[in-house]
Parts: sequence; structure tokens; C-alpha cells
Amino acid sequence: MPARAEILRSGLGALVGIGLTGLLAQGLGGLLPAPLPPALIPPMGASAVLLFAVPSSPLAQPWNLMAGNLVAALIGVSLAALLPAPVPAAAIAIGLAIAAMMALRCLHPPSGAVALTAVLGGPAVHGLGYGFVLWPIMGNSLLLLGAALAYNRLAGRLYPHAPRSLHRTEDPPAFDRVGFTSADLDQALKDYGQFLDVNREDLENILRRTELKALRRRGGQILCGQVMSRDVIAVAPDTALSEAHALMRAHHIKALPVTDDQARILGIVTQTDLLDRADWRGGRPGIGFSRRLALALSGASAPNGTAKDIMTVPVKTVTPDMAIVEAIVLFAEAGLHHLPVVGDAGRLVGIVSQSDVLVAMLAERQGAA
Repeated sequence: MPARAEILRSGLGALVGIGLTGLLAQGLGGLLPAPLPPALIPPMGASAVLLFAVPSSPLAQPWNLMAGNLVAALIGVSLAALLPAPVPAAAIAIGLAIAAMMALRCLHPPSGAVALTAVLGGPAVHGLGYGFVLWPIMGNSLLLLGAALAYNRLAGRLYPHAPRSLHRTEDPPAFDRVGFTSADLDQALKDYGQFLDVNREDLENILRRTELKALRRRGGQILCGQVMSRDVIAVAPDTALSEAHALMRAHHIKALPVTDDQARILGIVTQTDLLDRADWRGGRPGIGFSRRLALALSGASAPNGTAKDIMTVPVKTVTPDMAIVEAIVLFAEAGLHHLPVVGDAGRLVGIVSQSDVLVAMLAERQGAA
């Protein structure tokens, strides 16, 4: 069952999306010549379910929404004009719309209702002819898409849904290089030969995670507390960025946990944070305009060039009694290089790096041989 927050986000998103689409459509529709087309059509309600409740579905992507509705509307209007009998026209329109959408890779279930509306909408719709395709179909679709893009972005969702490369290179992530290959999955999907309502990248991610869970179950018994570094260099939230950079250089480290006065973990500053979020001038890191704007929009306190302005939050952590296989899963899934180790009350007690885990696994394998 989805989390309560996700249920609320989805319901609120549909309310906002349909509300904005309807209000804007009413205003824009008044500018069109008579006869006035409907401001909002029922199929948009079904589209809202996809765009706001399951935005990661391949059926909810912008191409599917816009192209699916366009194709279905064109076919529906054409069949309504060619066949006076509504039932045969509706049946043929649905069949052709589905075939066309599948062929064009723009399957969108609510578009079936668009085709039916074009055929069964009565004199008000028939009188619009192919104008019905432009308004309200494409007008409603464009307004709803704009609302979905804005709302899902504000809600922290990835939409349009697309695979993300951690390093923005052609190399796949580390956990994609073991077990089955992408080509194996493509061949299996081809052999299956049926449409699946799940994004291909999401399916591969689920299968990869399954492999990692199996690795966790079969893994060794070395614990994070046995391999972690205990003399950790950490900084306070108000540590100047120049000082944080100097500490990294002096100790040849690539990550600095950020802690409060009780050693509770608040965030982590990495080399990537310094490169991506700091503005370098005269060889010294500071806070540029884009980062200031991002912090202001997030409701953070005014930036003053300190660790809190660029640190990554929330922080993925492990505990001393967790098996290093758990750390491997986190490293692989999130593309991390360091994991703070926390004890009671979330207090920092150490840090585990990929190198620590690699050496421990090699030692364990050598001992078993």
C-alpha cells in the first residue's frame, strides 16, 4: 500500500491539476469563436490519475499523453464523419486508436475515452469538426501536462520519468555490471511479447535490487564496526567552506560528516558537493547566486559560506552492528563512496568507505580459501 504522504500528494496533485486546467480552459475558451467548445472534457480525469498518481508509468509520459490524445481525437472525429451509426463508428474508432497508439509507442488509456467522446459527444462536439482536436483536446492536454510538470517537480518527483546516470557517462552504474545484462532483459521482454505497465528502466532497477537483496542474504558476517575508521574528521554546520576544503586536502579525505555539539549527524560534505554547489573564485569556495536561490526556495536560512550551505541531506548511514554487505547495497544503489556509522541517538562513531569494504571482503575471501 502506498505511503500516506504519497496518497495525499497524488490526490492533491489531481485536484490542483484539474482545477488549474479547468480554470485556464474556461478563460481561454471564451476567446474562441462560437459555438463554444466544452472547457474541460471527462477523459482528462483519467489522465490526471496517471499523471499525478503514477507519474513513473510509461503510460503517463508526455509523449503518451499528447500523441495518444491527438491520434485518438483525429481517428474519432474522422469516424464520426464517415459513419452515421454511432456504435459501429465508436467500435472502429477505439480499435484503430489502440492500434495506432501502440504502433507509435504512445499508448495512453484515457485516449480511448477521447476517441469515444469524438464519436458519441453529440451535436456540440460534432459541430466542431476537426477543431475538436485542437480545442478542447490538445488545449486540455497541454494545460494538464504543464500542471503535472510543475506539481511533480515541486513534490520532488522525477517527471518526465527517465533513467538517470550518476556520472553522466556511457558507463552503467556499478550494480548494472554484474549479474544479468541489459541485453538479457531486452531479449526476455521481446520473448514475452506483451505490453507491461511498468517503465523498462524501473523493471531493471527492481531486478537489480533483487539481486542485491540476494547478495545481502548470502553475504559474509563482517560488521561495519569492525572495518570503520574511528578517528573521523568531522565539521560543524558553521565551518567555513575554505576550512572544510583545507581539511580535505590536509587529511587526504573526500568526505566530511557534519555534526552538532552532541556529535549527531546532520549532513555530509563531499568533494562533489564542493565542486557542484560551491562557487570558486580566486581558488576559494563560496556561495554563488544559483545556490543562494536554491537555498531560498527550500526555506533554508540565509547562506554565509559554511558547510550547512552545501552539505548533502538527508544522509545515508549504517550502524556498527550492520554487516558490510548492507553497506555494499547502499554504495551500489545510491552511488555513494562514504557512509557515516552512527550509534546511539544518531551520534557519529565512525565512517566506512568503499575501500574499507573492498579490503574486508578480499580478506574474508582469502581466509575462506
